[in-house]
Amino acid sequence: MIAEAEGAVLLLIDLQRAIDHPDWGVRNNPDAEANVATLLVHWRGKGWPVWHVRHDSSEAGSHYRPGQPGHDFREGQGPMPGEPVFAKQVNSAFIGTDLEMRLREAGHHRLVIAGVITNNSVEASVRHAGNLGFDVLLVADACFTFARVDWSGIPRSADDVHAMSLANLDGEYCRVIRTGDIGI
Repeated sequence: MIAEAEGAVLLLIDLQRAIDHPDWGVRNNPDAEANVATLLVHWRGKGWPVWHVRHDSSEAGSHYRPGQPGHDFREGQGPMPGEPVFAKQVNSAFIGTDLEMRLREAGHHRLVIAGVITNNSVEASVRHAGNLGFDVLLVADACFTFARVDWSGIPRSADDVHAMSLANLDGEYCRVIRTGDIGI
């Protein structure tokens, strides 16, 4: 069991219906939703803080744009009354929001992060949190991403993209863990 998770803020990134649109392509980690649900039940049961980040895209064609069905939180992954929501318009949850200020004002220095997309908003937010001095645990099996073609035209599987993103973060910006490591 990872004692550092006790009482930490569970920060959930972009768990909105937009991520279910077929435009994204092939994803990895089909158990991510179940792991997020496990984290939510545990955190709420303990009375620990659960905070949510919502992407409010300003791009006309984005599924994340306010007013689109994809803007809504996914079933069972949205906030309960009293759980803060931070609306962002870029990849990092810390840019253009008062997330850092609210964390510091509340005395929170430890974050447990899960959500989507691993190599986009999750990675940007974890890097930012680490650079700001927060102690971050990233729950690898409660995140997912999609297959991509790299800069040289080589197709990369969603598992490969996910693994490389985690490798970029672990040990420098956060510690990568699994849901079971928390002792749930």
